[in-house]
Amino acid sequence: MEQLLEAYPVIVEIPIAWGDMDAFQHVNNTVYFKHFESARLAYFEKIGFMGVMADTGIGPILAATRCFFKIPLTYPDRVSVGASVDRIEADRFRMIYGVVSHAHGKLAATGEGTIVTFDYQAGRKMPIPERIENRIRALEATVARSDHG
Repeated sequence: MEQLLEAYPVIVEIPIAWGDMDAFQHVNNTVYFKHFESARLAYFEKIGFMGVMADTGIGPILAATRCFFKIPLTYPDRVSVGASVDRIEADRFRMIYGVVSHAHGKLAATGEGTIVTFDYQAGRKMPIPERIENRIRALEATVARSDHG
């Protein structure tokens, strides 16, 4: 199972709760976005983004997100959710996610999000702080690059 997430430098493990399921007897689609959020915040913590935000007022804001469902998840299960950055632009970067079911031993979903660097005091987007870009690049250099599924 670790091979499925080897290209993601940040991985969080999350239990599937009974209440995550909907009337169709599988995990509701909105729950996947909560899983992405958990992995995204773990990534931000790892690169110290919240500390930079506290110092400068410049931080991340989610501009867009989407999910590609592969197999349905059900209770009971646990998922490992990987987060990685595969593209950096002047004022934004793309984060990609992989969700692996422990019960099935395979990829349950993939996703992506566009994160814009935002000055919360001025209310406008800003270039990515150099120290954040450098930390992203350094973290991404620690994993093998491959197709993310």
